Amino acid sequence: MPERVETIHASAVAVGERAVIIRGPSGSGKSRLALALLGAAKSGLLPYAKLVADDRIKISAAHGRLVVSAPETISGMIEVHGLGIRAVDCEPLAVAGWIVDLAAKDAARMPELSSAGILGVTIPRLPVGAGQEPLPILLAALTTAPKG
Repeated sequence: MPERVETIHASAVAVGERAVIIRGPSGSGKSRLALALLGAAKSGLLPYAKLVADDRIKISAAHGRLVVSAPETISGMIEVHGLGIRAVDCEPLAVAGWIVDLAAKDAARMPELSSAGILGVTIPRLPVGAGQEPLPILLAALTTAPKG
């Protein structure tokens, strides 16, 4: 049973075995990055990606893991800029493995490994600066290991 459940302003996409939580201010590109991840899976850049939730996600901590799901009212929906709300296949819930913070003030060209805690669970964090294209950075983080 979850210890605590919250709803936060973010999107989440299951990528492989773990979900990527995408946070950022309104208009920073959360839905756009979620769609780009779905497209990366369709084109073969990622083995699997499916939307968990767009704009709002439910998070809970259970057994040392952060579990994400969609609020019922928006399950299976994503905002496509210029088209409006669209229906997509979705994953009902996933364990979070990454946090991406868009328009992050602490983004750097050569960042130190970072992490973030939510509900007492700490997971890797990728800060992406305003004006940076997040997909290539996230794809590199998901598919490569740091040298050293």
